[in-house]
Amino acid sequence: MTESIKIRLAVEKDSDSLTEFNRAMARETENLDLPSDRLKQGIFAPFRDKHKGFYVVAADVDDHLVGGLMVTFEWSNWRNGWFWWITSVYIIPEARGKNIYRKLYEFVKKIAGDRDDVCGFRLYVDKANSNAREVYRRVGMEATNYLIYQEEIS
Repeated sequence: MTESIKIRLAVEKDSDSLTEFNRAMARETENLDLPSDRLKQGIFAPFRDKHKGFYVVAADVDDHLVGGLMVTFEWSNWRNGWFWWITSVYIIPEARGKNIYRKLYEFVKKIAGDRDDVCGFRLYVDKANSNAREVYRRVGMEATNYLIYQEEIS
């Protein structure tokens, strides 16, 4: 299956699949049912404003999406460069275990390698998601000393 997987930048026509991926991920990881209108607007936002990020998708030979992720940006004044945050990672269940995340991540790293202002990659993962943590470890990512704190505003 992975030989026939094509990794590419997402285009606006991919937004329905990206919306479903995010809806499924929220259910699977946090037992959340995300509001459709807000989610769709959030998915579309980076297509309209490149400063918000970009999506990378994995597609089969028929161009059906089997996975994807989003990259957002964080400026590091300590490093005088951008950290690219990898978010919204989702691989459909039947495609898991086939190195699709590795291919997505390699694609992101290649894009970053063509620039001189990216200083690293970050992502966050639920501490209970041991499968995802192992995948990220196998591609060369390490857990950091940082904890994430947040306060949501509705």
